[in-house]
Amino acid sequence: QVQLVESGGGLVQDGGSLRLSCAASGRTDASYTMGWFRQAPGKEREFVARWRAGSTAYADSMKDRFTISRDNAKNTVYLQMTSLKPEDTAVYYCAAARGATLKWGYWGQGTQVTVSS
Repeated sequence: QVQLVESGGGLVQDGGSLRLSCAASGRTDASYTMGWFRQAPGKEREFVARWRAGSTAYADSMKDRFTISRDNAKNTVYLQMTSLKPEDTAVYYCAAARGATLKWGYWGQGTQVTVSS
């Protein structure tokens, strides 16, 4: 059983930064793909970034501002967010997929990020 717990969300001003963390427990070794998604009010959940075996991928609108990383020793994935904008306001979710399948079978409960103008 895989469990994911996000933390680090909060209220930040326009242009500010936040670092989200996702602590994973269970069978989430380095072969898993770890990802971040977000969902704003009234919108569908969207892909933000993913990490697997040192390779990363980002949504186009976030690739210059967000950085995903993983600490294998701590089994924790991070999302460093900079130059935040009000439109980044959303609930951010951590997810895991076995191998390179991109079948996101495991999800965290989400952490709220609010960017004030």
